[in-house]
Amino acid sequence: MPHPAPAPATADLEGHGPRVGDDMTVEVALAVMASARVEYLTVCDGDNRSTALITLARLAGLRDSSTYTDRIRLRDLLDAPLASPALSC
Repeated sequence: MPHPAPAPATADLEGHGPRVGDDMTVEVALAVMASARVEYLTVCDGDNRSTALITLARLAGLRDSSTYTDRIRLRDLLDAPLASPALSC
């Protein structure tokens, strides 16, 4: 049976899709993305507010860089808020 195509990042702007805490490590985030077959995750802060989208390409690029360690958390990578930060996790 063929696998479905990964979901586009824009699908989550309406509040659908995988949501994870910003304390998640990059390794765990990559595993979540692989099992959910998506190219992005919605990252939520400690107050369960969506704060950013993080892409598979960004995480894979970081993992392949010489500066990568398995202790890097998603919150360490965040630099751009979501278009609709009022979304709740």
